[in-house]
Amino acid sequence: MKARKVLLCVALIGFILVGMTGWTMADVPESTDPIKITTHDWTSQKISSHIMGRVLEEMGYDVKYVIADYLAQFSGLESGDLHLAMEIWETTARDAMRKSLATGKTEDMGETGMHAKEDWWYPSYVKEICPGLPDWKALNACAEKFATPETAPKGRYLGGAATWGGHDEERIEALGLDFEVIHAGTAAALSAEIKAAYERKEPIVAWVWSPNWVPYKYKGEWVDFPPYTDECYTDPQWGINPDKKYDCGKPEGWIKKIAWAGLKKKWPGAHRAIRQFHITNDTMGALISEVDLKNRKIEDVVNEWMKANTATWKAWIQ
Repeated sequence: MKARKVLLCVALIGFILVGMTGWTMADVPESTDPIKITTHDWTSQKISSHIMGRVLEEMGYDVKYVIADYLAQFSGLESGDLHLAMEIWETTARDAMRKSLATGKTEDMGETGMHAKEDWWYPSYVKEICPGLPDWKALNACAEKFATPETAPKGRYLGGAATWGGHDEERIEALGLDFEVIHAGTAAALSAEIKAAYERKEPIVAWVWSPNWVPYKYKGEWVDFPPYTDECYTDPQWGINPDKKYDCGKPEGWIKKIAWAGLKKKWPGAHRAIRQFHITNDTMGALISEVDLKNRKIEDVVNEWMKANTATWKAWIQ
């Protein structure tokens, strides 16, 4: 009789939980269609995407990774051709995300737990070559020291891929800097140039971001631009140049996930797990180092993390 009462209690609790959540692991996958996760050209984004993808696979979902342009992906998410983007950085895609969310066709899936910072960065030894740093005004006094054959006599600012945004050309014009932006084609190419310059102790100022392996491995500093405000990006009269926007540094802040608005209805279990995803800068920095510095495959590094952090990711799917 006692055993029967226990079974009834368990069943009742299960019924209540199903009523509260609307789904159970037994319901997964609610659809056998693949969940399409975008991947871009920087390592942390690929790692985030593959960790989330592996968790969804553990839940029983079919996952497909789709290479997509960082900013152009929003149209695919709005149409439902793409379903999930794991890293939208406030520093570069905040406005694009706001516009997309305003359509009602995408959903803000919350912060990843990582804090984004990306701006002009230089190795510590560069201060001996260009005294006055990190003050941005020191750059013009030594611009020629950063020059390359394609930019001379102007200094070279090594930017990220052109598709990343960032308004560096506008920043240079607004602040009157004697520099020219040369875009690295990919994150890997950008990192390789920074690594080569650092090892040779050559002057370089480049787009660096965190979480990433560069600020974890190398001693360096960010250029100290006038502090960012929203008005700097929207009101030309704000700041030191009354005729130009972007006369300040870049914003820093959250890294969020965004999804097709139909994901919650089609895959409610996946929707809940994605919202629970959380990882820190330090954890991501260590994973990036495994990939970028030790030349390990992302899949191997992610599988290793999954095995070592079972309690963490299983909590996302409870």
